[in-house]
Amino acid sequence: MKDYIPPVGPLRWLDWAIDPAAADEKARAHLDETPFLATARGSQRPPPGHWRTWLFMAGRGAGKTRAGAEWARFAALKAGLGRLALVGPTLSDAREVMIEGPSGLKAASQYAEEELPVYQVSRRRLEWPNGALGFIFSAEDPDSLRGPQFDGAWCDEAAAWKRGPMVWDMLQMALRIGDSPRAVVTTTPKPVPLIKRLVASRSTVVTRGATSDNADFLSPTFLEEVTAAYGDTLLGKQELEGLLIESQEGALWTATMLRAVALSAAPPRFDDVVVAVDPPVSQGRSADECGIIAVGAARGDRGPVVCYVLDDASARGLSPIDWAGRAVALAKKVGASRVVAEVNQGGDMVAQTFEAAGCQIPVEARRAVLSKRARAIPVVALYQKGLIHHVGRFDALEQQMLLFGTDSQKGSPDRVDALVWGVTSLALDHAGDPRVRRM
Repeated sequence: MKDYIPPVGPLRWLDWAIDPAAADEKARAHLDETPFLATARGSQRPPPGHWRTWLFMAGRGAGKTRAGAEWARFAALKAGLGRLALVGPTLSDAREVMIEGPSGLKAASQYAEEELPVYQVSRRRLEWPNGALGFIFSAEDPDSLRGPQFDGAWCDEAAAWKRGPMVWDMLQMALRIGDSPRAVVTTTPKPVPLIKRLVASRSTVVTRGATSDNADFLSPTFLEEVTAAYGDTLLGKQELEGLLIESQEGALWTATMLRAVALSAAPPRFDDVVVAVDPPVSQGRSADECGIIAVGAARGDRGPVVCYVLDDASARGLSPIDWAGRAVALAKKVGASRVVAEVNQGGDMVAQTFEAAGCQIPVEARRAVLSKRARAIPVVALYQKGLIHHVGRFDALEQQMLLFGTDSQKGSPDRVDALVWGVTSLALDHAGDPRVRRM
């Protein structure tokens, strides 16, 4: 290993953030050495001033990894930092994305081979020609940050760190050498505790970017597809626009609430399982979705009923026989005891449609009297009490739940309606409900 040789007269951090058009002679010379700086957007440049943490929250493909890599390269070669922590969600992410990836540290040095760092696999560290070192860490192992010390850190996709707050605390203890130790965090935003904590901190400066900002470096078909599919959704606002979405005014469900109820596996047995259906009012390609949700229920040791969302087979543009067939297939898959279906629009036709689709289990006909919001409120209360869980990920359903009752809600919330009917039947109704209709 070489002895670390700091640069002669290192550039001020402000020089790296300066507008190229306004750069003085010294800064322009550095811009010539680092082409990225001449073309980087403002959000990709470190903010001026004495910050402790720079949080760059941006959409997928917005250039945040390249910004982090260029900052770490600059820190090691030009700004006098000799020991950098490189923290990724996993060790594989740290190596394959932050170091070896197309926007990683090696790619950032491709225009200056004499400054190309070498990765030492056995020691999990990166060494630059001037002796500066970068050590990779996994956010899965907070204790690995005990002991070492650093004057800088680059943290990638911190919103995906499973043990985020603990990892961050250990890193802060390790950022203890040099005149001004600091950390750069590049991530797609999620309303997880660590990101909310960083945004609220006085020592954090936040910049933001959208996927579309980096359009010149992305596939046009990718942009077209993701914009068409997610452009008007909360998922799109988060993953494409880089916005931190927690909840909207009027929402009954929040992202925090839904994260708290997520499970990776279902319980071994259920006392009952239903498939709930909210049929669309109209038919054809322009019709609303048909909500089709499977829900199971279990009561342990005489306690309250706990419900589990098991599957979402909702679909748009189906004929009545097709959505009924889809619900029947789901009922067979999950072993449902009955189908729960709203009949406000179809009446007896709903039951006849299920019969035509080969339904062999009872159909419980539900007629809505209260508004959608009024029907949903008791179900929301069960979520708040931890009496409903989601087994797996249901992105489309959860996005609809987060928008339900807000100004951003578009179209009929059919998935939510089906969910409400299923939970109501399993956990909120009294035994012997006269609204049960059997076939």
